[in-house]
Amino acid sequence: MISTRNLREGAIDGRQAVARAPAGHVVPKPVPESQAQDPRRYQLNQMKRRYSPIQNTLQDGTTNLLFQLKPSDPDFPFELDYLECELRVPASYPEKPPLLRVKNRNIPRGFAVNIERGWDRLAHENKDSTLLALTNGLDKNLEVFLSERKSETVTLLSFKDTRHLDHTATVLGETPSPKAQEPPKPTPAPSKSYIPEESYTQEQITTARGRRAQDIRQLESRMSRMPHYQKSADGVIYTLPLEPRRRAELPVELQRIQSIQLIIPLLYPLQSLRVLLNDVESKDAEELEELFAQKAAQQKQMSLTSHLNYLSQNMHTMARHVSAAREQAEAPPDHVGEPADSTSQRDTASPVASRDGRSHIRVIPRPPEWGIGDESGESDYSDSDDLWDSDDESDDGGAPAVDSGAGDASGAAPQAERGTAMSFPSVELHGIELLQVSILNICVKCERCKTLNDITGLGPGVEKAGSCRKCATAFAAKFRQEMVHQGSIRAGFIDVSGCTVADMLPSTFVPTCSRCSTSSQGLISVRGEAVTNVCRECHAKFTFKIPEVKFLAITPGGALRLPATGPRKRQEEKLGLQAGEALPGRGACAHYRRSYRWFRFSCCGKVHACDKCHDAASDHAQEWANRMICGWCSREQNYAAEACAFCGRSVIGKKGRGFWEGGKGTRDKTRMSRKDKRKFRRVGGGEAKKRE
Repeated sequence: MISTRNLREGAIDGRQAVARAPAGHVVPKPVPESQAQDPRRYQLNQMKRRYSPIQNTLQDGTTNLLFQLKPSDPDFPFELDYLECELRVPASYPEKPPLLRVKNRNIPRGFAVNIERGWDRLAHENKDSTLLALTNGLDKNLEVFLSERKSETVTLLSFKDTRHLDHTATVLGETPSPKAQEPPKPTPAPSKSYIPEESYTQEQITTARGRRAQDIRQLESRMSRMPHYQKSADGVIYTLPLEPRRRAELPVELQRIQSIQLIIPLLYPLQSLRVLLNDVESKDAEELEELFAQKAAQQKQMSLTSHLNYLSQNMHTMARHVSAAREQAEAPPDHVGEPADSTSQRDTASPVASRDGRSHIRVIPRPPEWGIGDESGESDYSDSDDLWDSDDESDDGGAPAVDSGAGDASGAAPQAERGTAMSFPSVELHGIELLQVSILNICVKCERCKTLNDITGLGPGVEKAGSCRKCATAFAAKFRQEMVHQGSIRAGFIDVSGCTVADMLPSTFVPTCSRCSTSSQGLISVRGEAVTNVCRECHAKFTFKIPEVKFLAITPGGALRLPATGPRKRQEEKLGLQAGEALPGRGACAHYRRSYRWFRFSCCGKVHACDKCHDAASDHAQEWANRMICGWCSREQNYAAEACAFCGRSVIGKKGRGFWEGGKGTRDKTRMSRKDKRKFRRVGGGEAKKRE
């Protein structure tokens, strides 16, 4: 063995050649370009790829990341499967440090505070570190933080309100009696009526949770793919996009609204639903939010989607009522005194009118429906309780009163509920205020033989008749159109007779742009297909999708007039064939010598030997034949590729084996195969003797 201990000077061994690298050779760690441009987004993406957190953004731009950190130390001494962390990254990060909150319920709050303070120390000492590096540092030092002395915390105890039992509380409007000198006490607040917290039974809570889960599933299925959609970690606050129907009629301070925060309590609908308007000042939106909360509490039977639709359709009306109530509250005193003056005048005139002991004046209350079309906006909002259930056909959110004597009413009248109702549950309308079916194509089922037949080209008010393709039973259908919008999913009614509606085929729809109220051209769509287009007037993009189509038979058919007689059946040819006998020429023709069958073509029902024979004898385009007549036994049967189903004989001729290869009846030995024994027979034998 060669020893390496005694090496000559200049020889290279396995040790480090230089104890420390020169200072000029040390270069900084390269920084990615994306991190240099936007370090906050780059570091957030790192956390997403590493921990797959639940992310939500607050109004001030702070991003919350909720994730689980599993200790990587295999010898971790504490019984902790994972650490539930909520990382709050401010909008101005990295100028402001990130904050960490521990959400584990099985960790005492004092130890959780130690972990949070340890995170703050790491963030303060390593200001240039990324969020991922800080999280890795927390993982390494987690045992140290949990080993520290438990921090002192404050425990909050519930306080039972007993103000309703205090009989000595000060009552408004009364002067307290003087009492003896006592130690000074804090001035008691004005007494308020005690309202005990409402309690619910277990059955009510279970029902409410089921209703909340159902409404939230419907809300998420419709809104989860929309922009601005966000969901809080606890599932209580939903940030949803909102497009007011009449944005131009809103007050200037509310026209910038793009999204809302919908607060859904855990015991919804037992607890009130609330909403917060984003993109606007809180002082401008508080009254409108309170008004929505009052109406939502009154209409608890409505779903979350219905509440959102109502807010989008009637926000301008609610804002108008809020403005009217504010103006009435801020009115000067002289206006407030006018009703008292009018009352005194009425009281003064009353004795004159009632000298004979009875008054000739009868006060008739104002009918509530007179205020529906009032544009002055002076009536109080509480006088129009029917606003919530209105169809929002007028500027005030209610339907305009129509004179019964008028001949033509503005707008389309609702259709009578009869026949079969067609509706689009879960229809998605984005940028569309109205959707109507201009040309309907449906598939109907015959009442007699249950065969499916197609009816196409059903326009509004157009009646179409036909007959079953199998049993020739007559049927008819008529379509009565209705408008589909955010408040109605019914597309119309179909009156049928002699059949029932089975399904909707690809049909033509006409959407109306929600921005300029311009009807678009007809667009063909079918169930489950999303159609996107651009308005030709304002160039706004809109999309609609019909995930499901439902048909509800309200009344049986029979109102339509059916054809007097059904279509006549085709009369089959009488060929005079006898079963068991062969066809003339075994069915072969001049075009196909080896085809031993005739074909019955479905286009005309007539029999021809081949397609060329059909074209020569007919003046219409051929269709595939689905029946044939065997050339050996003359029996008609369904089409078969090779053999007859009755006699079993082949109906197509087979190719020869190549015995006669020279052509027409001759044996050309120069062209015969070498494998044929006849090619060399009698060669060199008898012929040679004859030559001699």
